[in-house]
Amino acid sequence: MYITTRNALTSNFMPHTNQIPDPALEALLEQARLAALHSYSPYSNFRVGAALKLTSGKIVTGTNVENVSYGLTICAERSALVAAVSQFGPGIRIAAVAVANLNNAASPPCGACRQMLAEFALPEAPVVFPAANGQRTMPFSAILPLGLEMKLK
Repeated sequence: MYITTRNALTSNFMPHTNQIPDPALEALLEQARLAALHSYSPYSNFRVGAALKLTSGKIVTGTNVENVSYGLTICAERSALVAAVSQFGPGIRIAAVAVANLNNAASPPCGACRQMLAEFALPEAPVVFPAANGQRTMPFSAILPLGLEMKLK
């Protein structure tokens, strides 16, 4: 399947492939990999990092933090989002998202992360993540269909 997506970092149309489409996303993905090195995952050993590029140009990272009570675990994407809001306030907007998994496993953002990101992500923001068939890049609006229509504000 050949999908065309809009790259919000370069404003060019590009085909969906298993390759990182541009150097800006590759650099963001490297920041996510570095964040994953700080993962606290003693129960699953599933080490994930996320990096958010804000519309201001700032990069904010986060990693997963587990707890013996699995329900209290926080994913890397939500960790990065909370850090971004804490550092720059609730007016932030996300221009791009990168997720890295040091276990070489598929790691698209989970439903809770997608819903949290929907409050701040631009619909065209590229999201790069490890998929079952390799690296995948999609616009945010495609990873949470109808999510942007559900905003209450």
